[in-house]
This record gives sequence, C-alpha cells and structure tokens, in this order.
Amino acid sequence: MTTATEHHDSHEDTHEGHGLTDAGYIKIALFLAAITAVEVVFSYTQDSLGAAFLPGLLILMAVKFFMVLLYFMHLKFDSKLFSLMFYIGMTLAIGCYLVFLTTLHFFES
Repeated sequence: MTTATEHHDSHEDTHEGHGLTDAGYIKIALFLAAITAVEVVFSYTQDSLGAAFLPGLLILMAVKFFMVLLYFMHLKFDSKLFSLMFYIGMTLAIGCYLVFLTTLHFFES
C-alpha cells in the first residue's frame, strides 16, 4: 500500500524537467521587464526615433509575445500538437483581422 508521501514523490518525478527552474523563470521575467523598459523609453523618444518608432515597438512586442508564449504558457515544453493547434488558431485570427481591415479599406492610400 502506498502512502500519500510516496504518491506525492512519484508525482513530482513524472513532471521533472517540464519547464524551467525558478531561477530560469526569474531570468525570463527580468528580460521581459527590460524589454518593457525599452518600450517605455521608445514612447518618450518617439519624435527622435522617427520612422523606426513603430517597427521597433512591433518587434519588441513580438519578442515579448513569443517569450511569454514559449516559457510561461509552456508551449516550448509541451507536446508539439499543442503548439500546432495554437499556431493554427493564431494564423486564422490574424487572417480574419486582415480580411476585416481590407473591408474597411484600411490598406488604400
């Protein structure tokens, strides 16, 4: 007969290696905070950045999005099926958004 302690220990063993250590998550959080600080600096210096302002913010946004997606949502460590399902859904959502923008004549000059 197994005790609750033995069952708890075996449960921990099955999830070992899934995700990062606490220190790894802290490093990712600090990296995300640094990117956020750069975004805030961009917002205060947008006049001096000129045409690089919007592409710079979009690139930083994408980096943060994928860091959160991969590490905090665990897609990097989960089954590839979950990643595939997420990317298919994201592609469909972006496609619907772009079709909607074209109906509003967003891309016309």
